[in-house]
Amino acid sequence: MNLLRALATISSMTLLSRVLGFVRDTVIARVFGAGALNDAFVVAFRLPNLLRRLFAEGAFSQAFVPVLAEYKNKQGDAATRTLVDRVSTLLALVVAAVALLGVIGAPLIIWISAPGFSADADKFALTVELTRITFPYILFMALVAFAGGILNTWSRFAIPAFTPVLLNLSFIVMALFAAPYFDPPILALGWAVFIGGALQLGLQVRPLMKIGMLPRPASLRAALADPGVRRILTLMAPATFGVSIGQLSLLINTIFASYLVTGSVSWLYYADRLMEFPSGLLGAALGTILLPSLSRLHAQARTTAFSALLDWGLRLTLILTLPAALGLAILTAPLIITLFQYGAFSAADTFHTRDALLAYSVGLPGLILVRVLAPSFYARQDIRTPVKIGLITLAATQVMNLAFIVPLAHAGLALSIGLAASLNASLLYLGLRRRGVYVPQPGWARFSLQLLAALAVMGIVLWLAAGETEAWFARSGLERVCWLTGVISAGAVSYFAVLFALGMRTRDFRRRTVE
Repeated sequence: MNLLRALATISSMTLLSRVLGFVRDTVIARVFGAGALNDAFVVAFRLPNLLRRLFAEGAFSQAFVPVLAEYKNKQGDAATRTLVDRVSTLLALVVAAVALLGVIGAPLIIWISAPGFSADADKFALTVELTRITFPYILFMALVAFAGGILNTWSRFAIPAFTPVLLNLSFIVMALFAAPYFDPPILALGWAVFIGGALQLGLQVRPLMKIGMLPRPASLRAALADPGVRRILTLMAPATFGVSIGQLSLLINTIFASYLVTGSVSWLYYADRLMEFPSGLLGAALGTILLPSLSRLHAQARTTAFSALLDWGLRLTLILTLPAALGLAILTAPLIITLFQYGAFSAADTFHTRDALLAYSVGLPGLILVRVLAPSFYARQDIRTPVKIGLITLAATQVMNLAFIVPLAHAGLALSIGLAASLNASLLYLGLRRRGVYVPQPGWARFSLQLLAALAVMGIVLWLAAGETEAWFARSGLERVCWLTGVISAGAVSYFAVLFALGMRTRDFRRRTVE
């Protein structure tokens, strides 16, 4: 499969998920606003969501996919199938135990993760109840990520990329139709998380059966004694620590935000959701296709091809990420007004969310570059270096939190995350260069000038087309959507037209997957 086509496949599925995600957030904003009820749900869902990233998309995938690719490339189907069976058994048991502990220890979890909520007994109790409903989500998603790692290694990218659509559909249906039957209605969102996780896991069964890799129960003793499983656990130890650094940073930000005015947690959440659109659409998609291919190249000792593939990923990332960051910075208010300002979501909520989004946009290129650069270390089964860099980033984030939170409030927390992502990406890049893992290909000077010219033109077009913020408040919902679509389309057309006029072509980025 052509890597550019694989990227298009994943991005199109991710785009569907993100569009439905915006529909979901628009519905949630309209029904619940940005008040105490939504703050409770955001905090309750954040920890299982962070653990999902830790157990599923984070440390586990980073350790599992390179070893799985090596088994597939060198040891054949029988050994690979045995590894899959044993890893799935151990993963399911461990994550089930974590989920059970989360349900039992929910009050302690909320007291630690959002201590500011303890001043309001009702808000604290509601957050605890929502946490108990949502915590089993990590079991579903750990197994979903396990299945996704297998399917991606077999170059079956579509189903794993489509899977998040089901969670968004669950949110939309429960918020619109089930909320009136719950007391308080926000509990419907907790059950939407549970149902969405179960649906996502169910979707993986048939694709795994088709490639002959549907996991079967295995002996726990055999799993612990398996050398492949032990290698994955050895890689997971530093990877877990490394990924937990990033998640710990987000958790600390939630602690800070819990002491700010009511609504701060929700404003950061809605801004983060807008940031997640390009981050998931581009960063997650590129990371998904790069990790298996880089792992195979490392297993085959093809160092020159490894560096060339990484160079391809970096150029493609910059082409797609820099205009997204510039667009977010210019269109912060129009985006939030169009997507969220309905019903219980007020004009004041719009301006507070705008401040956070503007601060987040500073770090968008770094955030996405991390998802491209980090797999280069994971593919080489070097987890320790990203961990060391993560520790530096964590320390820098907290220093910036203390510096920014007083003058900028919740926007200061967002700015610290954005700047820390840029620092993380820079250190990863320098680490690859110093080790000789990555050697830039010729043509970067010309490529950079092409990008700068296209960004300058796009920025002018967006600025002129967006107009004054006050005009967006006066438009109806349909008018906002139509005008925003036109503004974004004008910016995109101008950007790619300049790139085309300066000699850049799609064929320059075609590349085959590594078999």
